Amino acid sequence: MKTIVYPGTFDPITNGHIDLIERASRLFDKVIVGIAANKRKGPLFDVDERIQLASDSLSHIPNVEILGFDYLLVNFVKDCNADAIMRGLRAVSDFEYEFQLANMNRALSPNLESVFLTPAERFSYISSSLVREISSLDGDVSKFVPANVVEALSKKFK
Repeated sequence: MKTIVYPGTFDPITNGHIDLIERASRLFDKVIVGIAANKRKGPLFDVDERIQLASDSLSHIPNVEILGFDYLLVNFVKDCNADAIMRGLRAVSDFEYEFQLANMNRALSPNLESVFLTPAERFSYISSSLVREISSLDGDVSKFVPANVVEALSKKFK
């Protein structure tokens, strides 16, 4: 059974994230969405809220599990008995940073592989930070995130 971990802050989860998870769910027996607490980034939603938003948004995919974590990613991946880490590449500009992360993860855990997926073109420009900014300025983000996330953002910014 092949398992992949897709780590991130998912603050909030976007349609681009969901697209990548759907793609991975067809390639792997199990996809674990690892939601990093990452308090240094000052997330809008706490980790439990992000887990709930992701769970609701991904309930249509049976081989997905959502877990929170607050420690070193390679150790989380080992604890999940996963075979690989999945990362999304939206643009060429993402590659250099993701390449550096993949090499660091391999240095920390030599048997750990990184798999890179690209989202569908219609999602390639979406980022959680842009969604938060648009929503904070009372903009319509319904094209970029699931309905449950639109509602949660609306409540946060009221």
